[in-house]
Amino acid sequence: MSSIISVCNLSKQYKSGFQALKEINLEIKPGEIFALLGPNGAGKTTLISIICGIVNPSSGTISADGSDIIRDYRTARSKIGLVPQELTTDAFETVWATVCFSRGLFGCAPNDQYIEKILRQLSLWEKKDAKIRELSGGMKRRVMIAKALSHEPKILFLDEPSAGVDVELRRDMWQMVRDLRDSGVTILLTTHYIEEAEEMADRIGVINNGQIILVEQKATLMSKLGKKTLIIQLQSCIDVIPAPLNQYQLTLDKEGYELHYSYDMQQNETGIASLLADLDAASLQVKDLHSSESSLEEIFVNLVKE
Repeated sequence: MSSIISVCNLSKQYKSGFQALKEINLEIKPGEIFALLGPNGAGKTTLISIICGIVNPSSGTISADGSDIIRDYRTARSKIGLVPQELTTDAFETVWATVCFSRGLFGCAPNDQYIEKILRQLSLWEKKDAKIRELSGGMKRRVMIAKALSHEPKILFLDEPSAGVDVELRRDMWQMVRDLRDSGVTILLTTHYIEEAEEMADRIGVINNGQIILVEQKATLMSKLGKKTLIIQLQSCIDVIPAPLNQYQLTLDKEGYELHYSYDMQQNETGIASLLADLDAASLQVKDLHSSESSLEEIFVNLVKE
């Protein structure tokens, strides 16, 4: 399958000498939700800004749906919708007017039927005649998405889409993004909410210090790098872990009733059977066992540390 976005050997160095991006290579597949994760200052927004034609690259090439973003800027940019972090729009315009105006900026003929469709899809139809300044923060975020979709792009960039949005509205937005993906729109999002990437993304890329350090299917990433923790509940509390169990690198909870044992899910021998036998030999009676997997947040933190 050919890529809808192709980034090849992309670098960005500012006049101050700061290297924001270093030899970025990235392929985004049509119809996927790709989450780009990274700490503050990692280069996420710079990468999106260059792909969208807002910032010039120092070197490298980028194509959007087959169009080079520099040689064929107008065509490439027409394929892209961008929802920036900042809520920037005319506070005294109506929802309908501001979305129609955005469509016109790309030279698209008026299409009231299509504008109505996206406003309904974003639950904005009832607010179409309201001025932007009258809307809540969540509704303003939806207007920004409507503006980005107004010219019918194939690619949608969401830069921190749920920043400042409450939990309930965030989940509504997640469903809306899935619906857009199902309608054929390719979505690339940056987010500080690891839960957001874990909930929605098909693939995940991690960027740190201006370099892509990993790109992987979400499920594969969690399987490869995630660890499981076996939580052993004891019948009686203990003050210290018996010396014969030190080889398992167990941790004891504050109350003294739980032992935690971490193991790699990729290993054939997890060591659980021998651990349980050694617990019995140490006269520790087990009340219950259950396990938990590493979250994407834990995996991300460990990757960035490394």
